[in-house]
Amino acid sequence: MKKSRIVVIGAGAVGSTTAYTLLLRNRMDELVLIDANEKKAIGDALDMNHGMPFLGGTKVWAGTYEDCKGADIIIITAGVAQRPGEERIQLLKRNVAIFDQIIDEVLKYNDDGILLIASNPVDVMSYFSLRKSRWPVNRVIGSGTLLDSARFRYLIGEELNIDPRSVHAPIIGEHGDSELPVWSLSNVAGTELGLNDEQKERIFTGTRDAAYQIIEAKGATYYAIALALDRICTAILQDEGAVLNVSTLLDNYLGVSDVYIGVPCVVDRGGIRNVLELTLSDEETALFQKSANKLKGLIESIRDEME
Repeated sequence: MKKSRIVVIGAGAVGSTTAYTLLLRNRMDELVLIDANEKKAIGDALDMNHGMPFLGGTKVWAGTYEDCKGADIIIITAGVAQRPGEERIQLLKRNVAIFDQIIDEVLKYNDDGILLIASNPVDVMSYFSLRKSRWPVNRVIGSGTLLDSARFRYLIGEELNIDPRSVHAPIIGEHGDSELPVWSLSNVAGTELGLNDEQKERIFTGTRDAAYQIIEAKGATYYAIALALDRICTAILQDEGAVLNVSTLLDNYLGVSDVYIGVPCVVDRGGIRNVLELTLSDEETALFQKSANKLKGLIESIRDEME
């Protein structure tokens, strides 16, 4: 039986935390860490291996791009860090050059895995990865608004004193400042939330600005995004058919095409099986299209790099 393998490219805060989360939850048989700072990757792998008497099972090592061969999922978290007060979109051109080199290396050894992109700005980096790799769209996935939706559900749950796992409330659009809450479809067990406008504004502002708050406090966000990436990996490896708000290429979705953006998708062993089109209010549809147009503008700014 083929052993499952996940490769994490980028052993910074997000990459190392993601790797550790996957290890703790025993998601794969083999876990490979790759980083430009080889010593950091070696140190992380060694540190995790010292915990094996408490875990067992998984083989962990610091590898090279050659270890992408046979990998089921290749998670890319590499890139320059988001600075305090810096919008995600300002990271774009600093990260494109890094991704250009990474994907070239991955393609030398793997042509049938799934690329899972987490580096910011994630929607544009996912689009770039698709064009660069020329892989089928179902096998290039961005983390999208899965984390944003989790933050949204958590804050609604706090407001209502209800377990956030019982809250159904999506954030769609850009993983960034133009994201939007789908209040018209948000509910608890099919019942209306019963929130007033002031509560809704406070909850959404807290959701949208959460990353800035965390970055200001400790320099980076990594625990919750690691859990989000673990959730996506689980849906893939266990062939769940789970509905997750990830980033994918749209084709006439609410009038939006040729852009990666966060929407509900069915995720299984093949990656993204299909995209679920939401029925939005007119205001929500306009905000979604505005978010998509913002991302299209960013994509145009790197069009030359994709040729």
